[in-house]
Amino acid sequence: MEKILVGLKRVVDYNVRVRVRSDGNGIETDGVKMSINPFDEIALEEALRIKERGEASEVIVVSIGPSEAQQQLRTGLAMGADRAILIESAEPVDPLSGARVFLELVNREQPGLVLLGKQAIDNDNNQAGQMLAAIWGCPQATFASKIDIQGSTATVTREVDIGLETIEIELPAVITTDLRLNEPRYVKLPDIMKAKKKPLDITPIADLGVEMASAYTNVAFDPPEQRTKGVMVQDVAGLVDALKDKGLI
Repeated sequence: MEKILVGLKRVVDYNVRVRVRSDGNGIETDGVKMSINPFDEIALEEALRIKERGEASEVIVVSIGPSEAQQQLRTGLAMGADRAILIESAEPVDPLSGARVFLELVNREQPGLVLLGKQAIDNDNNQAGQMLAAIWGCPQATFASKIDIQGSTATVTREVDIGLETIEIELPAVITTDLRLNEPRYVKLPDIMKAKKKPLDITPIADLGVEMASAYTNVAFDPPEQRTKGVMVQDVAGLVDALKDKGLI
C-alpha cells in the first residue's frame, strides 16, 4: 500500500466549555482554543503506526475548513504525516459535501486506505466515513478498536452494541476509528520545527467542482437547561418520595 489518506477536522478543544453565541446563531469560537478532532487524531496515529510497520509509504492529512485549519494540519505533520492538503472553505461543510470532497481527493491520490475518526465532537454526526464508502463504492469498517493489515486485506475489530465484532475487508477501503484503538503520540518541539518545512497544499473548495448544497439548515442554537440543585435524602423511602414529587415515578 502506497498512501493512507487521513481526515483532520478543526474543532473546539475538548477541554473547552462550549458557549452559544449571544445571538443564538452558532457556537462561540473567537478566542477559543481549537484542536484536531480527538477521533481524527487517533486515526492519524494509527496511520503512522501502519507506515512505521512498513505497510504504507506515505501518510497524507486532509482538512476541509478555513485558512486557520493550517494549524491543525501542521500539528498532523509534526506528529509524522508526510504532507498535508487544505481544502479551503469559509462556510461549514455538511457530511455529504465533505464525503464528496474526499472522493475527489481519493480519485487524485489513489490511496490504499482512508482513515477517519468515527465522528466529530462538534456535531456528532457519524456520517462522513459511511457516505464516502458508499459513493466511492468500496468496503468500510466503522468504530475500529483494532486494525491488522496483511497485504490487500484488513482485519478490523469493531466496537458494536453487543460487544466486539471482527471483520475482514479488501483494500482500498474506508475505516473509521474509535477511542480505544490507540493513544496518540505527544508532539515534541523538534518535530514542530520540522513540520514547517513539509508541504502543505491549499486548494479553494470551488476549484474541486464539488456540489456543496446542504440538505439541512441550522435554524438556531440553544444552550442546555441549567442543572437544578440536588436534593439530599435520608433513606430509600425519602428517595422514592422525592422522585414522586418530580413526577419521575
